[in-house]
Amino acid sequence: MPQQAEALSRQAGTEKIPFVDVLLQSGAISASDMAVFCSETFGYPLLDLNAFHTAILPDKIIDDRLMQNHRVVALSKRGNKVAIAISDPTNAAALDQIKFQTQLTVEPVIVDHGALLKLIEKLGKSAEQGLNELIGEDLENIDFVDDDNTSAPLDAASADIDDAPVVKFLQKILIDAINQGASDLHFEPFEKFYRIRFRVDGVLRDIAQPPLAIKEKLASRIKVISKLDISEKRVPQDGRMKLVMSKTRSIDFRVSTLPTLFGEKIVMRILDGSQAQMGIDALGYDEDQKAILLDAIQRPYGMVLVTGPTGSGKTVSLYTCLNILNKPGINISTAEDPAEINLPGVNQVNVNDRAGLTFPVALKAFLRQDPDIIMVGEIRDLETADIAIKAAQTGHMVFSTLHTNDAPATLTRLMNMGVAPFNIASSVILITAQRLARRLCSCKETTVIPDEALLEAGFDEADLDGTWLPYKPVGCERCNGSGYKGRVGIYQLMPITENIERIILNHGTALEIEEQAKQDGVRTLRQSGLIKVKQGLTSLEEVLGCTNN
Repeated sequence: MPQQAEALSRQAGTEKIPFVDVLLQSGAISASDMAVFCSETFGYPLLDLNAFHTAILPDKIIDDRLMQNHRVVALSKRGNKVAIAISDPTNAAALDQIKFQTQLTVEPVIVDHGALLKLIEKLGKSAEQGLNELIGEDLENIDFVDDDNTSAPLDAASADIDDAPVVKFLQKILIDAINQGASDLHFEPFEKFYRIRFRVDGVLRDIAQPPLAIKEKLASRIKVISKLDISEKRVPQDGRMKLVMSKTRSIDFRVSTLPTLFGEKIVMRILDGSQAQMGIDALGYDEDQKAILLDAIQRPYGMVLVTGPTGSGKTVSLYTCLNILNKPGINISTAEDPAEINLPGVNQVNVNDRAGLTFPVALKAFLRQDPDIIMVGEIRDLETADIAIKAAQTGHMVFSTLHTNDAPATLTRLMNMGVAPFNIASSVILITAQRLARRLCSCKETTVIPDEALLEAGFDEADLDGTWLPYKPVGCERCNGSGYKGRVGIYQLMPITENIERIILNHGTALEIEEQAKQDGVRTLRQSGLIKVKQGLTSLEEVLGCTNN
């Protein structure tokens, strides 16, 4: 039991999630038993929230952000004492923050973890309800920036908007997106309605349909804080903004505007720098794949390429590798369009084609800056590829990405760009292709799938030994009924062996490279995904949907 607890504690630290969540998900203890144990161990009273009348809860003792972030609820206030419902009594930071915020004596009360989450969800107003309460019926009277006043300075525009209810609505939307683990926010105007959607675990979900009259004001607010031109609505614009969550955590947003028939569509990409700090174990590499990757990135020179479609986690994978290599004695430079994750100790450059700072220009400058490691956001053309390969051949470690379907196709893509085969063979040391599959929530259940279907999906006869069962999504409050919570990586790691080098030098096709890779023991994306199915991390349907056979 102590060993299991230690392992779960390490997992919680690696994945940056509360230990209580990891403990309950493991099934080692139920929520009710944990509440009884915490009450007896710490000597705090135990309360059944199901028998507690939530109508008598005190209002505005602690703010919503503190309640959501630390999962605490104020139950009652008497004199200078406040009773706080908490399921994790070891969370001293939460109790100290409440004491500092309220200037009251905090009295913890232990409650069931699941019941507490339900109560917090009930108390947390939805974004759409919050909007209706904030703006009421008199939307036209909101004091907001005048989009036609092009002479107004940015600071003045910000001051006009600062007290507007739309600001509070936008803050609520952003916090909701972060709490739900969204990767993108879509603000979409149409002829008769206005829609806000979040992309959560790779799937877009409708979140709210606020009044259509708010679209101009909301777009103006977003553009002001993203330092975009609020008077320009005819051309696309790109910007960036930051939301400070606490003294130790801030979230960056990449903002893109697009003129449509009925107004500006705005998409915001959430850039959470903490993802690069998760560590390689949290990304989903199998042990043998992790060993291959670590061996490749520790080499003194060469090129490592990461491939996959947009949104497959390439940037996080690259930054995880850079974070491993980011040491005082190493000089790392990156050229990106734009830099999505801020990594202290790494020299990051945003390419700017209009200003003449292209990928080739940045790479040439890097080579005069005494680099050890270079990261190129994407290889798009022959000039960029040539400079990156020459850098890899002259004693530098180079990381980059390409948009191809799998690892073997990457080599033929480089040849089709015009890169000489002998340059590819002498520089590329590893190619990794990847996808992101949705991870099954803890509400998952085992299911029975006919052997014929499993064999058709790619399992071998030896895999169907009866020692495991696949899982299916079920749906609960924690995963919003989808059956999935979070994502797990599926990887194909292909080291460039001598046999593959010979095929490259002979101008071989992707099929020939793929066949040799199989002989070298390289798993396809489908085969790697099926391992995740056997491990119970995702469903067979999810793997079939995101990998090719």
